Amino acid sequence: MLKVLLITGASRGIGAETARLAAERGYALCLNYLHSKQAIEKLRESLASAGHHVITFKANVGVESEVMAMYQAIEREFGRIDGLVNNAGILEPQSDLVDMSPERWQRILQINVIGSFLCAREAIKLMSTRNGGHGGSIVNLSSRAADLGAPHEYVDYAAAKGAIDAMTLGLAKEVGDQGIRVNAVKPGLIYTDIHADGGEAGRVDRLKSSVPMLRGGLPVEVAEAILWLLSEASAYTSGSFIDVSGGR
Repeated sequence: MLKVLLITGASRGIGAETARLAAERGYALCLNYLHSKQAIEKLRESLASAGHHVITFKANVGVESEVMAMYQAIEREFGRIDGLVNNAGILEPQSDLVDMSPERWQRILQINVIGSFLCAREAIKLMSTRNGGHGGSIVNLSSRAADLGAPHEYVDYAAAKGAIDAMTLGLAKEVGDQGIRVNAVKPGLIYTDIHADGGEAGRVDRLKSSVPMLRGGLPVEVAEAILWLLSEASAYTSGSFIDVSGGR
C-alpha cells in the first residue's frame, strides 16, 4: 500500500518540489493550495500522467473548518495518512518592526503558526497508534530567520518560525510513543517566489555573498532534506532540525 502524504502550500517553490520528489519515491499525495489553482492543477496533471495518485484540495490552513474538511477528504480518498509537510507560509512586505501593525502580525501568525498547529493536530488524530493509526512523520518548515531574526525585513516572520521550532520540539516529545516523529527543516536563502511577496524578488542574489557557499539554494535541495525526514532512513530522528542554508 502506498504511503499517503499531505503537503500544504504545494503549488510552488519548496512545496511543489517536495511533491515531485515524493511522487517519484512512491507516495500518494494530497496537495493543498489556496490561490494558485492553475499552478496546482498543472502539477497534479504532470504527476498523474506519470501514474501517480494525486488529489488537490483548496483550503486556508489558518481556518479550522477548512483544515478539517481537507482531512475528511484525505480519509475518504486514501483511508489513512502517513506524512505531513507543514509548508504553507506567507510573508508581508519588508518593514522595521516599529512600522508593523497588530493586524499584520495576526495574519503572519494565523497562517504560519496556527495553520501548522491545525494541520499537525488533525494528522496526529489519524496517525496515532493509540487511535489505531499506523504512525507517521511530520516535517515542519521553519527558517533560518528564526535564528537570525530578519531585522529590518521580517521580524514577525522570524518570530513565527521561532514558534514553529518550539512546537516541533514539544510535539516530538508528546507523540514519540504514538509512532509519530516530528522534525523541522530550516531553509536559508532559497530561490522561491516568496521573496517577491515580501517586495524584493532579487533578495537572494543581493544577500548570497553572506553565505559561506556564495550562492542561494534551490527548492529541490530543501525537498531532499524533507524527504529524508519523512523516510525510514531517519527512523530514530525526532525533535531535530536540518539547516539547509549553505552554512549561513
